[in-house]
Parts: sequence; structure tokens; C-alpha cells
Amino acid sequence: MAAVWPYLTAILPTILVSILFYFLIRSMIEGDRRERLAQRQFEAAEDARRSSRTDAAVSTEDDANGTGTAQENSSTPS
Repeated sequence: MAAVWPYLTAILPTILVSILFYFLIRSMIEGDRRERLAQRQFEAAEDARRSSRTDAAVSTEDDANGTGTAQENSSTPS
């Protein structure tokens, strides 16, 4: 057993640095994944907000111009 200790002390720092490197890279990759997900969600929310503003502006403009959908403009006798 005494003959094994020099080999263990020589390889142990390499193993520990490899484990540290693994966890460091893993956390960087997971952080990047979460950041991309957050960015995607933010952009989707912004797109939804912009489209709702555009829809509201178009419907307000249609109401002001007196133009609506074909169903609203059709005059059917009652």
C-alpha cells in the first residue's frame, strides 16, 4: 500500500481539476440554456404586446373610418 501513495498523490490533482472543470463547463452550458429560454420568452411576450397594440390600432382606425368587418357592414333586412 505504501507503493501506491506516490501514484495517488500524482494523479489526484488531475482528477480534482477535471471534476472542477466538468462542473464549471456544465454550469456555463446550463446558464446559456436558461438565458436563451428567457430571451425566447421575452421576445414572445414583446411580439404579443406589439401585435396587440397593432390590432388595437387597426380596430380603432377601422372604427374611426367607419370600416369594419363585412359582417358589420352588411345590411340585412330584419
